[in-house]
Amino acid sequence: MFSAKAIGFQALGLALAMSLGLAFQAQAADVKAGQLKAGMCVTCHGAYGYSTMPNAPHLAGQPAIYIEEQLKQYRSGKRVNAVMAVMAKPLTDAEIENLAAWYASIPIEVGKPN
Repeated sequence: MFSAKAIGFQALGLALAMSLGLAFQAQAADVKAGQLKAGMCVTCHGAYGYSTMPNAPHLAGQPAIYIEEQLKQYRSGKRVNAVMAVMAKPLTDAEIENLAAWYASIPIEVGKPN
């Protein structure tokens, strides 16, 4: 049987490990690095993720996890688009996370139609 003191230390250790894990996740992506890397995306997706082309989606305000998944699928070839395959192929996981963080950080506003 564990003593109350041992259980207290285990709980403290678990809480510390969880908080460190959350802190690491929160710091994993670099929004500023993502903004710099997004220079390669501007032609189609606009300077702030608002598309300038009718066949390119708006990226501003999209959840980071969604953008990450799409870029990884383009990179692997699971999702097919001639332009995006070329753009995503050289990206590292960290660059994808940074790009996703940048686009997710851009606030968007939706209003009622007139």
